[in-house]
This record gives sequence, C-alpha cells and structure tokens, in this order.
Amino acid sequence: MIVMKFGGTSVEDARAMTNVIEIVTRERHRQPVVVLSAIAGATDTLINAAHLAHEGRFEEAKNSLNELLERHVTVLENLVEKRSSVQALIFEMRKRFDELKNLCYGISILRELTNRSLDTIASVGEQLSSMIVEEGMKERGLPAALVDARGFMITDDHFTGATPLFDVIEEKVKALILPRLSRKEVVVTQGFIGATDNGVTTTLGRGGSDYSAAIVGTVLGAEEIQIWTDVDGILTADPSVVRDARKVKTMSFREASELAYFGARVLHPSTILPAVKKNIPVRVLNSRRPSAMGTLITSEATKSTSVVKSIAFKKGITVINILSTRMLMAYGFLESIFAVFGKWKTAVDLVSTSEVCVSVTLDSTTYLDEVIDELKKFSDVTLVPKRAIICIVGDQMRNTPGVAARIFSAIRDVNIVMVSEGASEINLSLVVEDDQVEDAVRKLHKEFFETVPDPEIFEPLPQAAT
Repeated sequence: MIVMKFGGTSVEDARAMTNVIEIVTRERHRQPVVVLSAIAGATDTLINAAHLAHEGRFEEAKNSLNELLERHVTVLENLVEKRSSVQALIFEMRKRFDELKNLCYGISILRELTNRSLDTIASVGEQLSSMIVEEGMKERGLPAALVDARGFMITDDHFTGATPLFDVIEEKVKALILPRLSRKEVVVTQGFIGATDNGVTTTLGRGGSDYSAAIVGTVLGAEEIQIWTDVDGILTADPSVVRDARKVKTMSFREASELAYFGARVLHPSTILPAVKKNIPVRVLNSRRPSAMGTLITSEATKSTSVVKSIAFKKGITVINILSTRMLMAYGFLESIFAVFGKWKTAVDLVSTSEVCVSVTLDSTTYLDEVIDELKKFSDVTLVPKRAIICIVGDQMRNTPGVAARIFSAIRDVNIVMVSEGASEINLSLVVEDDQVEDAVRKLHKEFFETVPDPEIFEPLPQAAT
C-alpha cells in the first residue's frame, strides 16, 4: 500500500486532475490512498473572504466566494461528462457555498472572526477538490471511495494549527480505510483538515496536507509515501533564485527535515517526522512529469563526495535579543525565556547564546507584542526585523573540515547577524538581512555546486524546469 499526496497545483484544473487520475491508475496495483489539497489558490481565497467579512465587506466576500464556486463548477464540467453526476455535485457545491456565505454574513454582522470559524471556512477547498476527483475517477473506471478526513484525523482544539491525536487517529484510520483497501477500492481523502473528538472542524496549518499524508502512511504502514508537487523533487536551491539548481536524487530523513523547516517549500516541515518513526521512504515527485524519479528520502543518506546537499532560505524573520546581566548566569534563566514562548505558542527557529545575551529567531509574529511584554519583565529586549535565515545542509558536513571557512569566504561581503549550528552537525544556519539573502544563496551555491557534483546524487533539471 502507498500513500499519494497531490498538492494544489496538481489539482488546479480539469487537465491537472485528469493527469492525477492517470497517475493513480498507473499505481493502482499498489493499493493507493490518495490525499488531496484544495485546488491552487482556493484556500487563500476562502481565508481572504473570511477577513473581508470580518472587515464588514460582506458583498466583496460574497463575490469572491461566487467566483470560487464558478471555478469549481468549470473544473467539474470539464472533468466529468455524465450530466446527472455533474448536476448532483453542483447542487452539493452550491449548498456548501450557501453555508459559507451565511457564515461570512454572521461574521460581518458581529465583526468577530474566531480561529474556529476560520478553520470551518478554510476546510471547504479540500472537501470540494476531493469530491470532484472522486467523481472523475469513478467515471474513468476506478473504484474510488471518498473518506472524509474529519472522520479519522482527530486533533486537539488548537484551531488553525491543530495537533493530531495519534492514538485516536490510528484506531479511526484502521476502521474507516482498511476495509475499503481490502475491497480493492482507491481511497480518496483530504489533507490539511481534521476534527476534534466531538466533530468540530480543524486544520493542521498551512501546508498540512503533507503532514496528513505522512500520518496516514505511518498508521497504515505504507511501503512508500509519495508527495506529488509541481517540481522534479528537492533541489540544491530555489530555481527562481539559482538558475543552475540541480535535483537531489536521494537524501536522508535528517537532511530533508532540516531543509523543510528552514524554507524548502517542497515539503511541509512536519512531513518527515511520522515517516521517520516507521522508517517509511518518502518520495517527492512531479505530477507534470510523472516519469521522472523525483527525490527519494530514506533513513540513511547515500554516501557522496559532495559535502552540501542543498541550500534553503526563508525571509520575514525577526531576531529577538534578550539581555539580563542580573539573570543570565542564574539557574532557570533560559527556562524562563522559553516558558514565555511556550505560553504564547510561538515557535523559535534558531537560538544563539553569549555571556551577556540570548538571541532567538521567529517567523511568526502573531503574538510578538505579548511575548515582548513578558520578556521585558525580567530582561532588556531589542528587535531586529526584516531578516532571513539561510540553511546549508549536508550529512557529510560533520566529517569534513573547512566547510565553515568556505561558507564565510563565499559570502564575506554579506552582513551576517547570527550563526547557529544544528545539534546533528549536518547544517549551518546564518541570519542575514532580507535584501541580501538571494545574493548570498547564489554565492553559496556557486561555491559548493559550480563544479559538476556527484552524478549518483545530483541530476540537472530539464531546461523547461529552470
């Protein structure tokens, strides 16, 4: 059994969905479980409609929802020929959108938008895409069975970023999905969405479809988890920044986890974690070029002569410098700092300490004011906004002398604000100014990939992909 997750661009229109159905048909003998995202842009549109309603702009929100409904109708009509099936699904979709409009109207009257309401609205994209794809599969002879993820992806009630409850999920998955697989049905379900144990809709956070697929694959003991996207796999760098970026054929779980967390947009940061527990290979593939082998992620890295596997980055980082000469060396000072971040559910990316200061980086500023107010109760705090993290990753870095020297030499004219080495010693992260990050990434890529890297590990991208 395999799990196949398809992202938004892989189901963005009828042509893309047809391609997905053909890919699934090709893999039918492996008993696929298909996990779908919303069509490209749908979740953004839904969330934007909710915020328009919150601002009292209900008519704009309603018009936006109407346009999104018509987009789904167009996709359906171009994918499915059987008129009765089309009419039945259009009726169901209109009902969902009427419910959305009523909810948005209430939000506009009350001028109150809760995370619970936001999850209810954002979840509709995955519900619709999965309904359409299931119908398209049935028309093409696949015995598809749609299983609502809210029936098995049970989470806590931390809306917009819910935590899956694995013990409950395992029980529900085995009850709802295994019987269908035993009947040779192709299970179709949604990523990103779940529900509390009393049935209230939740979401796992943006990009959570990858996480959903990994959880399902782990619970079912899949032979492989496939992440289908619109690029050929994990690359040595973002091809929009580095024109000669190459595909990485294989990498370790540790390498992929570091890259996902620090900006590689092919994978959601949480994706790898469930797969690691059961040593299930993860393969990143391109739905637009299904014949390509993609990137295989396994527990152990293939030995390579190349020190660095990939360079990732993410912008919009805020650095917080925390100074307390009175408490720095005192027992429990770091505990006090991270208790504040824990209280406000704010994740820290990097940490650096010196004799007089602790520096951390954040990519979420949702509760920044509250965090700062509490930190100021026992320390002096300064903020450095508009920074970016560059993460250089490779399993061979730990055993290769001189890597840091090459890194700093390559970007000697770039102002480095902060440096952090991962505990696993397979990555080195740098904080630089936002407007310098792309130039720095290009220089680092030239340093480590200018000569032709190990062909067993790296592969040039097709011309069209760059």
